[in-house]
Amino acid sequence: MVSMPRTDDVPEQLSLPFAASSAAPAISEPTYILDDELNADKLREECGVFGIFNHPDAAALTTLGLHALQHRGQEAAGIVSYDGKQFHSERRLGLVGDHFTRQSVIDRLTGTSAVGHVRYSTQGETLLRNVQPLFADLWGGGFAVAHNGNLTNAVTLRNELVRQGAIFQSTSDTEVILQHVARSSGAHVMDRFIDALQQVEGAYALVALTNKKLIGARDPLGIRPLILGELHGAPILCSETVALDIIGAKFVREIEPGEVVVCTKDGIESLHPFPNAHSRPCVFEFIYFARPDSVIGGKSVYDVRKKMGHELARESHVPSDMVIPVPDSGVPAAIGYGLEAGVPFELGIIRNHYVGRTFIEPSQHIRALGVKLKHNANRALVEGKRIVLVDDSIVRGTTSVKIVKMMYEAGAKEVHMRIASPPITHPDFYGIDTPNKEQLLAANYDVEGMRKYIGVDTLAFISVPGLYRAMGYEYRDEDAPQLTDHCFTGCYPTKLTDLTGSKRSDQLSLLAEIA
Repeated sequence: MVSMPRTDDVPEQLSLPFAASSAAPAISEPTYILDDELNADKLREECGVFGIFNHPDAAALTTLGLHALQHRGQEAAGIVSYDGKQFHSERRLGLVGDHFTRQSVIDRLTGTSAVGHVRYSTQGETLLRNVQPLFADLWGGGFAVAHNGNLTNAVTLRNELVRQGAIFQSTSDTEVILQHVARSSGAHVMDRFIDALQQVEGAYALVALTNKKLIGARDPLGIRPLILGELHGAPILCSETVALDIIGAKFVREIEPGEVVVCTKDGIESLHPFPNAHSRPCVFEFIYFARPDSVIGGKSVYDVRKKMGHELARESHVPSDMVIPVPDSGVPAAIGYGLEAGVPFELGIIRNHYVGRTFIEPSQHIRALGVKLKHNANRALVEGKRIVLVDDSIVRGTTSVKIVKMMYEAGAKEVHMRIASPPITHPDFYGIDTPNKEQLLAANYDVEGMRKYIGVDTLAFISVPGLYRAMGYEYRDEDAPQLTDHCFTGCYPTKLTDLTGSKRSDQLSLLAEIA
């Protein structure tokens, strides 16, 4: 569904970087800096899904798989298991480790099959009713579903369903799928599930659990990843290979774009209900989202990110004394840059990994120092040096401003910034929580204007052709792009029905709920 900018997650003065800063509002009580605020200038991970069928330790293995996928969503986590008679659901706000590592929780999630989800909300508030997997008692049995992605016609479909009398219990676009499964006239659950998929548009990787089946589905363009694994004969569906690694499972294959897989006690069946389409996996899986140790489309994410750094150095190297990554996402690209340019790779910024909900005094000055809670300059290393900072992307630019200022204050002689993605000029509607166009730095300034705004000596981005070379392509096919790259090119791979529709309602719920 259409992602709305989460300006409520960032300090007021950071929500619109192109407007002059206003005086800080009076603060009458102690406030907190959240990790969300420290990451306000980063692309937000979408979600992660995991499912396993016919294994005695289903819930425990799902918990471990979700641990490995935690980077894809930190707001909430949930697991639904099935014991042959009853479904068991545990859904909680917060991290997997906050709730699901207790034996008492695992003991409640009995059964040999389970599906799980880690969530960052691009549609729907962070409330318990939106935490997945969603579950419904349907005619013929229970149905639990977990979703990674965004549906670009979910508001339109939701409005139609509500007019027909449907009662929605969440504000998540995933419930649209559940409602269509429930209302389908198909004779069997798979007929009804496929019927539902044929109603939706956008990007999705789904895992679903019924009384007898574990089901996986990937959108026809393959925008969102989904893989098949196996552990001692038990099939597994998950977002990334790292979820297999953590439990010692074997990688079998990627689910094909538009494929629906059905796992039962009789084996695995593959269905292809959609016309063949030119696949376009999301390039941001390689730039930012996936863990570096994952393998996607047969490519090592780590190797691709290093190659992005090589391309950056070939395209825009400047004389310098060292290359420094902005932790942690800029590390592989910085390594590649240093190798290509023959410049030492150094840890000139040290990250504090233990930042969470940090209490601070009600002072705007103290609040402005929030970036140092997470990053600090290695003064002894950078003082008097010409440095190249490498990061994966620039969204609003607010964090880049603070980091660059921090490096100059630490005594850096020159600061050059290199970005391992092209300028982000268009918002995303497929599960990445990007701001609207007015808040994207690259949509409002050219590179020189961005350089002045950030305050660096030079600024350069990898080119779109350079990005494709790093991905292993000779060139970008303008008629049929190999990747979903609309954030750089404006070339959206699907219809944006909710965005362009003439009649739509933004009313998702009239219920105000305390998380």
